[in-house]
Amino acid sequence: LFLAVCAVGIGGTFQYGYNVSIINAPTQHIHKFLNETWSSRYHKELNPDLLTFLWSVIASIFSLGGLCGALIGGSMAIRLGRKGALLMNNVIAILASILMGISFPTGLFELLIAGRFLIGINSGIGLCVQPLYIGEFAPKHLRGGLAMGTSIFLTGGILTGQVIGLRELLGGEKQWPLLLSSSCIPALAQLLFLPWFPESPRYLLIDRGDELSCAKALKRFHGSSEYRREMEDIQRECFALHGEKPKKPWQLFTDRGVRWQLITVIVMTMGQQLSGINAIYFYATYVFEQAGILAEKIPYVTLGTGVCECLTALSCVRSNYVGRRYLIIGGYLLMTLWCTVLTFSLTYQELYSWVPYMSMTCVFAFILSFGLGPGGITNTLTAELFVQSSRPAAYMIAGTVSWISFFTVGMLFPFIVNGLKQYCFVVFLLECFFVAAFIFLVIPETKNKSFLEIKKEFHKLNFGRNT
Repeated sequence: LFLAVCAVGIGGTFQYGYNVSIINAPTQHIHKFLNETWSSRYHKELNPDLLTFLWSVIASIFSLGGLCGALIGGSMAIRLGRKGALLMNNVIAILASILMGISFPTGLFELLIAGRFLIGINSGIGLCVQPLYIGEFAPKHLRGGLAMGTSIFLTGGILTGQVIGLRELLGGEKQWPLLLSSSCIPALAQLLFLPWFPESPRYLLIDRGDELSCAKALKRFHGSSEYRREMEDIQRECFALHGEKPKKPWQLFTDRGVRWQLITVIVMTMGQQLSGINAIYFYATYVFEQAGILAEKIPYVTLGTGVCECLTALSCVRSNYVGRRYLIIGGYLLMTLWCTVLTFSLTYQELYSWVPYMSMTCVFAFILSFGLGPGGITNTLTAELFVQSSRPAAYMIAGTVSWISFFTVGMLFPFIVNGLKQYCFVVFLLECFFVAAFIFLVIPETKNKSFLEIKKEFHKLNFGRNT
């Protein structure tokens, strides 16, 4: 099970985290490349506004690709299987790496844009299919811990990108094309290791009707002595679905039986993206400068934020035993607290010499709280709230909401910060508090429960207490 999570994660959410973080290091070098390419092609200087626009396209086209990937990820998981979709997804990553790698020697910045779009598609599919696959092959008593592999590899990707992007490694002026094309390495690793693992047992039995292959897969994942209990659980779910085919995303919106599950996933996904984590990273450099850290040392201190996220994801594997509901509510409430403290500390930054250090503490505490709850549990709950026929469509909807929110934050965030300054955290603390309240009122505990048992819990909400 552990090796399967590693084989799935290295080419899944690791790619998302890695490609989000590596684009920051070569910003100035890409600006220079754009200027030189434009001058040699058109024999005139690149207009500063056009330069800003081209850079914005290179940075933001990733999220547009992610949205496209989320829209097709569920369909790929149904047609090719969970494992097949992930394997095919690596072809997209390798093609993207080639395009980004040859953009500099060919002098075609358009290839850089196309490569970023394709690696966005790869990340969108990975974010959709990886938690789906892990959630289906994990035994229910280990589902929470194993599903944290999604978060561990995501944060591991961010940290790896931050390290590889240092100027001493691949963040230098001559090495940046290698940095952007290095995302082919996780793709090749997954192509090498994932074929040794079986397809999702639930997919094999419920979607394909292949009981023999399902039993073989369960024996590989759970051991020959432990697989029978899980097999019975899958058979019960298969019987309850009465041969129901996988649903399309638009069918979920008209299905009263999953109404509150769908509302919950949309609220949690939006809450994760709009929680203020982007604002924290934006303000991190300013906070570190105010604390007296030299500008050239800040990239190394920023590595601490990546280490924070990674350690929190790892610790959540154990802390998941307290229950998903407590973790995610606690995470959001702690983020509400740190937003409040940070607003005050940024307001009175100049007043006392110790205040900048309080701000610095808040940055790390907020990141730890995000990893404890919203960052780690959201994908796990999406897998648990739906039965087999609805799960791929639910991930497509969750992925679409996530990428649209990600893109919206990227576009509007600079204006929010410029308009509200440090008071932008008031907006985020209110959002965190309301999401925590929603989860407290709506979501039941899902730990150690089968998918059918969780469905029965929501049945009361969807159809009324007397049903």
